[in-house]
Amino acid sequence: MNTIVSVSAFHRLLSLPEPKHPMVSVINLSQSVFLDDEIWKGFTNKFYCVALKRNAKGKIRYGQGHYDYDKGVLSFTAPNQVQYLDFHTMECGEGSLLIFHEDFILKHPLAQKIFDFGFFSYAVNEALHLSEQEENYLIDILDRIDKECQHIDHHTQDIILSQIDLLLNYSSRFYERQFITRKNSSHALLTKFERFINEYYNDDSTEKGLLSVGLIAEALSLSPNYLSDFLKIHTGRNTKEHIYEKLVNKAKEKLSVSELSVSEIAYNLGFEHPQSFSTFFKKRTQMAPLEFREKIRNN
Repeated sequence: MNTIVSVSAFHRLLSLPEPKHPMVSVINLSQSVFLDDEIWKGFTNKFYCVALKRNAKGKIRYGQGHYDYDKGVLSFTAPNQVQYLDFHTMECGEGSLLIFHEDFILKHPLAQKIFDFGFFSYAVNEALHLSEQEENYLIDILDRIDKECQHIDHHTQDIILSQIDLLLNYSSRFYERQFITRKNSSHALLTKFERFINEYYNDDSTEKGLLSVGLIAEALSLSPNYLSDFLKIHTGRNTKEHIYEKLVNKAKEKLSVSELSVSEIAYNLGFEHPQSFSTFFKKRTQMAPLEFREKIRNN
């Protein structure tokens, strides 16, 4: 697997001149031309990338999924993710691509804070759609970063990082707005989520295993972080909290109305070991499974 380790190397692969700054660059997409290089067939890089784009085309694979690069106006990728580009379909279009090396944010508060921005883990097809005003906000920030790259001194890094931080905070606001304003699609997604989780627990197969965030996200063609952020905005609980709630309720139902043993219920719900189920149940109800059954039947 090839790794693009420097900003300069990335510029060369896009047929661009040397960057103004060795660790960060704002690339004009309309001036970029992909070199026909084997590296695009499978690579990682050392950069955070924020693409603000128009008229882009092409298929890429990022992480575990294949996505259309032309989805949305703003998209994000994180370092060290395996990527594949379909060189023959790629067109950069217009706009800007901000790249900054993972080492550029070391020893800065952003190095820890950046993990709170879930959209770096979102798939590219879950890109952010912007209003004209929102887009202009981000264009202004990118212009300031680009200009700051032209004169490097001991203030440069802090100034650029403050602008990157501002850009990411605006993006976080815009994502939350998108979750809220796209009501019809949000309602449909919530319905699909509820249907999937209900059908999973209504399946009495003993070989299905515990329901996971990743399994639900894959079934809904979303990334795990995107799904959890979406649910948090709309329901106040993330995916794992929903799973645990449904799991406890299903366990209570089986303990109340069936004659299944605790071990049978545990396996039926996907636990490998009955002890794990008992520990899980007691932690969330303050009662052991048999204690709960006895209490319900004696009432």
